[in-house]
Amino acid sequence: MLRELRPALVLLLALTALTGLAYPLAMTGLAGALFPAQAEGSLIERGGTIVGSALIGQSFTGTGHFHGRPSATTAPDPADATKTVPAPYNAANSGGSNLGPTSAALAERVAGDLAALRAENPDRPVPVDLVTTSGSGLDPDISPEAALFQVPRVARARNLPEARVRALVASEIRGRSLGLFGETRVNVLALNLALDDLARR
Repeated sequence: MLRELRPALVLLLALTALTGLAYPLAMTGLAGALFPAQAEGSLIERGGTIVGSALIGQSFTGTGHFHGRPSATTAPDPADATKTVPAPYNAANSGGSNLGPTSAALAERVAGDLAALRAENPDRPVPVDLVTTSGSGLDPDISPEAALFQVPRVARARNLPEARVRALVASEIRGRSLGLFGETRVNVLALNLALDDLARR
């Protein structure tokens, strides 16, 4: 019986070492060598301080900044650990809201967001990504339409000409990856950092 088990055990140990140790270590090393910034989390630094990641959205709520998509992520309630509270862009708890199309809570939240956005810019239709969450709840990007929709509010809050803010948005639009993957997008953190730089000039 040991003669039959020995080859199976040797194969199990060999494949565990190969696929569980050698391959992941080799890929990690290769990624670090070929794509060091991406392997370290695509971190964005300003003045020696890390201000965020190009891959994880942040909650911007002030009128003088562009806002990202709504985020459905949560965190434990400090008052009761058995419950959760909304925590937008909580990278430790990625996930959608799991609310379906018949959910009254979802309909109420979307209606409230729509009303606020229509009051902010009544002359333009509200882009869908400004009222819908992404599957991860951490999406760092919005559509160019969503960024352009916010230009009047941001320009008023920053006391900047709309044309200047619109040109800034245009300069931050990124196309599909390799021309094929994803959608045309604007990274909200990068756009807000460029906006802060513009306001300081």
